[in-house]
Amino acid sequence: MFTGLIREMAQVVSLKNNFLTLKAKYTPKIGDSIAINGACLTVVRFSSDTFTVELSPESQKILAMENYRDKVHMEPAMMMGDRFEGHIVQGHVDCLGTVTSIKQNGNSVDYFISLPSEYSKYIIPKGSVTIDGVSLTVNEVLKDSFRLTIIPHTVENTLFKTYKVGSKVNLETDMFARYVYNMFKKDDDSKLSWGTVDKIMATY
Repeated sequence: MFTGLIREMAQVVSLKNNFLTLKAKYTPKIGDSIAINGACLTVVRFSSDTFTVELSPESQKILAMENYRDKVHMEPAMMMGDRFEGHIVQGHVDCLGTVTSIKQNGNSVDYFISLPSEYSKYIIPKGSVTIDGVSLTVNEVLKDSFRLTIIPHTVENTLFKTYKVGSKVNLETDMFARYVYNMFKKDDDSKLSWGTVDKIMATY
């Protein structure tokens, strides 16, 4: 389990075959779970100043591998007693999102992200979403896309400063949105909306 708060930008040393080797201040142990750009991976070896995680062919097929070079987002798994911030993140990437527009918005920047239509139902206004492992709030839901408003600190200290229109990103929808939606959906869920879910839950 993770929180979506990036603890460090790790340096990619190499990506060969199924092995991604990183250099970071953080020192993990063999077998540790660690989120790299939002994907939960397992540490398989380490040296004095690097560690290596393994990516299966399935992971490489799902993830935005073009972002696994130069710098990557890194977050170690939570430990019991850790301060809880961000939101509950599993490190299971649902799909790839695509940056469709970037617009300056006062002292912040709006990023518009499109996603496959089958995952749109899990994107909720003012709900949570994880982009390359970063916990963010959804400001607006559009048809097959959504808008994020990112403050300068986040832009400057994450991969967001490198994103351009057309960039692919790892996207994990909110775990609770998935659970609640599937709890209340019927065989024909064409009329199920978050407004309907709110009314159902208000009766309990």
